[in-house]
Amino acid sequence: MDYDLDVDPALAAAVLEIEGHHARAGWDQQARLYALVDTARLVAQEPALAAQLGLDAPAEQGSLTPVEQDDLPTGQQLEEVLPGIQWPAVVTGCAAVVERLVLPPAADGQVPEDPAAAAEFAREHPDAEEVRIVAGVTRHGASYCALRMRSHDEDSAVMGGNDLVPGLLELLRATLLDDAEDETDE
Repeated sequence: MDYDLDVDPALAAAVLEIEGHHARAGWDQQARLYALVDTARLVAQEPALAAQLGLDAPAEQGSLTPVEQDDLPTGQQLEEVLPGIQWPAVVTGCAAVVERLVLPPAADGQVPEDPAAAAEFAREHPDAEEVRIVAGVTRHGASYCALRMRSHDEDSAVMGGNDLVPGLLELLRATLLDDAEDETDE
């Protein structure tokens, strides 16, 4: 097995935990959003919640706990909702789960401009692949993604990497910026 030395192990573990949770729930699930909080801080500040989750500080030092958020607004895609989200400082990172149809590179340039026509094109394409993507980022700049293909729906076939879905990672990173950071970037 190759090890990517740029991977944040706590973030990768949290992303894979989320992916496993959704794998057990099955396919055709709505998109989900998670706050990632420092587990030791959660144990110290919310001991009752930590006990419910079966967490204790010594065992969880350096780890992240995913906290599932409320359902997304009806009729909106995750990518439409993310620009309106800003996490409080207590949130170390965030992660999102989406299911998408992915087309092969050969389909580039053939996809219609109209969103409805593009969706129809993807559904009808013989080489379209259904995937579940879990993407996570931290305030420290780390990122990690896990991708499961429906056609290879096995834990051993889950692919992982730092930048498998750069567009989604960028949207997630933007939710972690505070106003002061935004102003210094301009």
